[in-house]
Amino acid sequence: MTCEVPNVIPAGRMRDHEQPVLPLPGGLELRPWRRSDAPKFVEAGQDPAIQHWNRPGRLTVAEAERRIDRWGERWRAEVSAVFAIAEAGEGEVVGTAGMGDIELARGTGEILYWLLPAGRGKGVAVDAAVTLTRWAVEDLGLHRVQLTHSTANQASCRVAEKAGFSYEGTMRSALLHADGWHDEHLHARVQGDPWPRQGLLGAEGGRLTLHTGTDGPRSG
Repeated sequence: MTCEVPNVIPAGRMRDHEQPVLPLPGGLELRPWRRSDAPKFVEAGQDPAIQHWNRPGRLTVAEAERRIDRWGERWRAEVSAVFAIAEAGEGEVVGTAGMGDIELARGTGEILYWLLPAGRGKGVAVDAAVTLTRWAVEDLGLHRVQLTHSTANQASCRVAEKAGFSYEGTMRSALLHADGWHDEHLHARVQGDPWPRQGLLGAEGGRLTLHTGTDGPRSG
């Protein structure tokens, strides 16, 4: 007699709904990327810090538009949810946060983020990570969300800690960067973990000085 394990989340939970807009502290929001945001994605590909830890690529505006279109397709395919971090309404894009490598049947995903210079030093990465992960766990229904980053990326390690991701170990020689193979820290949250308070990283409250993102997940 075999016991079949049911899917954690049924198919259609994402594709049957529009990608949401999620408010952030400080007048920001997480919203779907738009084709009109393509120049900001091109800018990200030229930023040394983002290029060092992430893989946005040096794209033309047309290539960036196609990448944004693909994110919409991947939402409908229920494998990733990539958001722009932007000023509310029609405001400027200051970064991105996304949930990649989503497997609804297993209830898992991996968070990614990076910030342009205009978004750094204000606790935005932590707020975006908490808000996005809370949506993924409480609304979408994921059971486990992981976050990985190079062991050399201390800023991203602080983001993970402040966003309530528990450190689970070091993965040896796990990701190839321009300067060679890097060991990576593995952090994760699971359903039932307590949520940190948000919007409290003022000048005297542990403000991070550099938010250059996380190296994972492997697909975008």
